[in-house]
Amino acid sequence: MRRFPDARTVAVVAAVAACWLLASLVAGRRQDLLGVAMALLCVLLATVAGVAVAAARQHDAEAVPDPAQPPGSTEATPPGVDADTLETLGDREAVRAMRARYRRDDQ
Repeated sequence: MRRFPDARTVAVVAAVAACWLLASLVAGRRQDLLGVAMALLCVLLATVAGVAVAAARQHDAEAVPDPAQPPGSTEATPPGVDADTLETLGDREAVRAMRARYRRDDQ
């Protein structure tokens, strides 16, 4: 079974390669087709590095449990009920009605 590289490894390799290409472009002052291709490759590598960093952050966020809920809790927090929504509604009955509506929509 083939194991894919970690997102952090991909990010580091892509960032180092992009920096190396950028340094060689600045030092060489190429203004031909090869220089354009190197610049495009540099942009591509920087994009890959950014996406890999985002993937690593998302993986880390999924691995950390939600501190608001106890580990054995099966009840999920309904989406869309945040501090701004609660402040806007203000009324407890309206909040209960919204939570009930979200529970019905999930089932």
